[in-house]
Amino acid sequence: MLIRKVAAALFAGLLAVGAHAGENRPQVELKTDLGTVRIELYADRAPATVENFLQYVDSGFYDGVIFHRVIPGFMAQTGGHTFDFQEKETREPVVNESDNGLQNVRGTLAMARTEEPDSATSQFYINYGDNRRLDGSADKPGYTVFGRVIDGMEVVDRIGEEPRGLYRAFPDAPNTPVRILEARRVEAGEVASKEEE
Repeated sequence: MLIRKVAAALFAGLLAVGAHAGENRPQVELKTDLGTVRIELYADRAPATVENFLQYVDSGFYDGVIFHRVIPGFMAQTGGHTFDFQEKETREPVVNESDNGLQNVRGTLAMARTEEPDSATSQFYINYGDNRRLDGSADKPGYTVFGRVIDGMEVVDRIGEEPRGLYRAFPDAPNTPVRILEARRVEAGEVASKEEE
């Protein structure tokens, strides 16, 4: 009986911690040409990355950028190029936080980077599938997962269905550019914008 009570108390405590962590997770709405995507950010697991991302959101940096690299079954990447494929000027890179226990699985967001682990700036991608080979560990820097899609994954899937191959320098970009029209913080429970869908 005592063991059951202790187990029940521990379980209730874990639920409370999980709920508390979720309450502190910022949310961002990405309005795109194909619909709206809402994401939740793991500020508790990737604090520097989330702070960096939100600074770009708050400054309006992402408004007008395109999904310039879309590979069905793998990921859709955005956050750095304008409608005419000009690369936007970014702030200094953020530290790699890939060893945070989060995984590159369907619907999660992670930072794009070069071969240098601490090189991520503004570009990020949304995973179409489970890409665990991109995860980090104590002895291997990976790609920092910092959020997940909580509404609108069908919009991300729609982006992956767009014809590609028209642009020689960007063969994985949709032929008709798909833009983030606006990126903004939203409150949990706030009704998502539906006018573009």
